[in-house]
Amino acid sequence: MNRLNPTIIFALTGIPLLAAAFVAVLLTMGGQPKPVQYAAVLSISYLLGSVPWGYILLKMRMGVDIRQYGSGRTGMSNVLRTAGGKVAALVLLLDVSKGVLPVFLARTIIGASEADVAAALLALIGHNWPVFLGFRGGRGIATGAGALTILAPISAAVGFLVFVSATFASRYVSLGSITGVVAASLAMLALDLLGYSPTPYTLYGFLGGGIIIWQHRDNIRRIREGNERRLGHPSTGSS
Repeated sequence: MNRLNPTIIFALTGIPLLAAAFVAVLLTMGGQPKPVQYAAVLSISYLLGSVPWGYILLKMRMGVDIRQYGSGRTGMSNVLRTAGGKVAALVLLLDVSKGVLPVFLARTIIGASEADVAAALLALIGHNWPVFLGFRGGRGIATGAGALTILAPISAAVGFLVFVSATFASRYVSLGSITGVVAASLAMLALDLLGYSPTPYTLYGFLGGGIIIWQHRDNIRRIREGNERRLGHPSTGSS
């Protein structure tokens, strides 16, 4: 008898259990003491971020380990190069949701900007260092952008426009990602100084942005050495 694929087992059991835990926290934590609320929300945030959608979908659809291809990352860019646009679009949507849902949960249960930021950071850390995949995940662009869209939509829009412009001007997705992160962080700082955004959100911009840029350090090295492939060529990239 063939053994069940562990990825399928996780998809059929682990993800539904995590979804049930999310709903349980949403429905039951409202009246609990703050430390209990924080513990529940932040734990769920990290676990949601840790779900490696790129790995799961390619393993189930093609029977391959995405970590053995391209950049070795589990995010959308590497999935795009390996499996094509349809699967990559689904991974992008799911990875963005990993940033959106924790912030929504923190805002609903705790209702403090510090909690929103903590949940966003834990989701980002989960995506980049997932407990379900040996702490080897993506670079955090999609998950970080999902959280930023809820926290500071204007800054997210600025970052997206700079990302698109820099990517098409340079033909480097990684450079576009880095410049987009920097632009979004500076936009958050400007809005904070003008009194339109809470200071903790600015902290997320710089801490989260720093994590994402750190995850691109190999891309930065290749750009400096002239070895980074441009958009449209199979290569390592931003995930």
